[in-house]
Amino acid sequence: MASLLTSYTANAEGPVSCLFSYLQILRTIKMKFNTVYIVFLGVCLIGATSADTDDEDDDVQVEVEDDDEVRVEKPQFVPPTIQKNVHFADSFNKKDEFKSRWTVSQAKKDGAEENLSKYDGKWKVEVPKSSAVEGDLGLVLKSKAKHHAVASKLNKPFKFDGKPLFVQYEVKYQDGIDCGGAYVKLLSADPALDLKQFHDKTPYTIMFGPDKCGLDNKLHFIFRHKNPKTGEIEEKHAKKPSAALDSYFTDKKTHQYSLVINPDNTFEVSVDGSVVNSGSLLDDFSPPVNPPKEIEDPNDKKPEDWDEKEKIPDPDAEKPEDWDENEPEKIVDSEATKPDGWLEDENKLVPDPDAEKPKDWDEEMDGEWEAPLIENPKCSDAPGCGKWEQPMIKNPKYKGKWRPPMIDNPNYQGIWKPRRIPNPNFFEDLDPYKMTPINAVGLELWSMTDEIVFDNFLVTDDKGVAEKWTEQTFQIKSAAEKASSGGRSVMDAISDATRERPWLWALILVVVVLPIVLIIAYCCMSKSEAFAYFTALKGAAEERPLLWAVYVVVLLLPVLLISICLCPRSGPIKPETLAEAKKTDAVSPDDEKKEESADKEEKTGPGGDNKPSTKKSKASLEATEDDGDDEDEVDAEEEEEEAQEKNSESPRRSPRKRKSRKD
Repeated sequence: MASLLTSYTANAEGPVSCLFSYLQILRTIKMKFNTVYIVFLGVCLIGATSADTDDEDDDVQVEVEDDDEVRVEKPQFVPPTIQKNVHFADSFNKKDEFKSRWTVSQAKKDGAEENLSKYDGKWKVEVPKSSAVEGDLGLVLKSKAKHHAVASKLNKPFKFDGKPLFVQYEVKYQDGIDCGGAYVKLLSADPALDLKQFHDKTPYTIMFGPDKCGLDNKLHFIFRHKNPKTGEIEEKHAKKPSAALDSYFTDKKTHQYSLVINPDNTFEVSVDGSVVNSGSLLDDFSPPVNPPKEIEDPNDKKPEDWDEKEKIPDPDAEKPEDWDENEPEKIVDSEATKPDGWLEDENKLVPDPDAEKPKDWDEEMDGEWEAPLIENPKCSDAPGCGKWEQPMIKNPKYKGKWRPPMIDNPNYQGIWKPRRIPNPNFFEDLDPYKMTPINAVGLELWSMTDEIVFDNFLVTDDKGVAEKWTEQTFQIKSAAEKASSGGRSVMDAISDATRERPWLWALILVVVVLPIVLIIAYCCMSKSEAFAYFTALKGAAEERPLLWAVYVVVLLLPVLLISICLCPRSGPIKPETLAEAKKTDAVSPDDEKKEESADKEEKTGPGGDNKPSTKKSKASLEATEDDGDDEDEVDAEEEEEEAQEKNSESPRRSPRKRKSRKD
C-alpha cells in the first residue's frame, strides 16, 4: 500500500492529476482488498434489500401491469379485536356508530366573539383521501378557523388505584399543519358532566398530544393536580421532549402518540413506538408538584447602607506629574518624505473624456451638465496623485484621560437577597399518580388547517392489550404507507437513526467531510510535501506493522458504523405475525388465464362482486387465531408453505408482460 501511495503521488501535478492519482490508488487498493470489499458491500446490500422487502411484502400485495406501471395494492381493513381490560377503544369501524357513541358539543366558548364562540367545527367519519388501507375509516376534522369539540364516555371510568394508564391514538395531517392542535383531553369523572356542553373550561385530568403553531412544535403532556391544603387545581406541564418533532408535523403520514403513567409516578411519551420523553411526575414538571419548603420573605427589604460594589476606584491613587491628558492620540510623521514619482499636479479623479451629455438634458431644469468623474489613468502607474501630505502616526506620548485604578471594595457585602422563611403553603404529595378518575375522552381543538385524521383511540391498564392493539392497527397502516410511498429511503433511515441517536450527526459529518478535507489538503500539497507525508506514513508502518491495520480501521470504521446504525431493521412486528401477513403468489405467464378466471370466482376486486376475499390480512389472521382451532392453524401453515414452494419453482413474471391481479 505504501509503495502504491508513493508511486502515484510522486508524479501528481495539479488538482486534476492529483484527483486522477487518488482514484488510481483507490482502484488498486480495491483490487488488493477485493474479498473484504465484496463481503462488506454484499452484507449491507443484502441486509437493506431483505429488510425493505420484508417490511413491504408482508403486509401488502404488489400488482405489476403493462407498460411497466407498478401499483401497490392496498391491504383490506380488518377491525381490531377488543379484549378485556379496555376502558375505551374506537377504530371507527362503521359510520353509523359515530353518532351513537360520540357527542358533538353544542357549547359556546367564553370570552370570544359571537361569530367565533360556537363550537361549530365539522367532524366526519370517512376514509381519508390518502389512506393506505382499503376501507379504513377515521374521524376527520373537516373545517378550519373554527372551534371543534367532540367527546365520548369510557366503557368504565379509569381510577388511579395501582394500575398503569395506557393512552394511545393516531393522528395524520393529510395537508400538513400550519397552526392547530391535535391533542386529546381525558375528562375528569363528574356526575354533572354533560358532553353536549363540553368546552375549553370543562375539567380534565390529562391533556396529551401534538400541537403546532408556526415554527413552534409541541407534544403536550399536562395533568391537573389538586392542592391538598387549599383544594386549588393547578396544571403541571411536562418538560420539553428531547427528540426532534418536526417531521411528525410535515411528512403527512400517520403517527401514533402513546402515553404511559405508572403507579411509581414515572411516565413515558412515545411516538411510533420510540420514547421521546420520560421521567417522574415529581421531578420533571413545571411548576413542580410539591412547593419548596422555604421561600424568600416578601416583606424583607435591602438596607440603605448595603454595599454591593465588588470593585471601587482607589481613593489613595494620584495622577502622575508627567501625565499629560492634552497630548493627541496621533501626530504628523515629521520624518516622512514625498515618494519619488508622486504626481502632485494631477488630480485623483478626472472627468470622463468619453462621456456625452444626454440628448434630453435640460440645463434650465437640470443645471449645467458635467461629465462624470473617473480615476485618473495617469495615477495608475504612479505612487500617488494630488497634493502630498505627511501621514499621521501614533503619538508615543499619548496616555489619554487619567483614571484611578480599581481595587477590592473593603465594604463589599455581596449581592443582597431577602431572607428565607418557612413556606406557609408548603405541602408534600409523594404520590401524584393518584389523579382524579377519568370518565370520558374528548377533542377540544382550534385549527387553521382542516383534513386532520384521528383514529384508533385506546385507553387501558394492560400493556399486552396496548401492544396487541398497536399490532392490529398502527403497524399495518404504517407498513402500508411506507410501501405506497416507495419504501424506506436512505433519508428516512438517517432521520430515524438520528432521532433516536442525535450523536450520529457528528459521525455522519466526519464520514462525509473528512475524505473531502483530506483530498483538498492533499491536492494543495506540493509534490515534495506529499512525498514526505506518505513516506512518513510508510516509514512508521514499516517500523510497526500493526499500523497498517490501524490505517485500514481508520478508513473503514466510520463507514461500518454508519452502515450498522442505518441498516434497515425489522420493525416491531413479531416474526410469527409476519409469517401470517398477506403475500403475492408469483405466477408463470402460462397460468395467467387460469389465474384471472380463478380470481374472478374467489376474490373481490375493484368493480367486482361482493364476495369476501379468500386472502387474509395479518390482522384478520390474528383476530381468528383466538377463535379458530388447531386444525385451521395447521392448514394455514401448509397453504403458506405450498405458496412459497410455488414461488421458488415458477419463474418471475416480466414487469412488461404481467397482468394485474384483482383482490
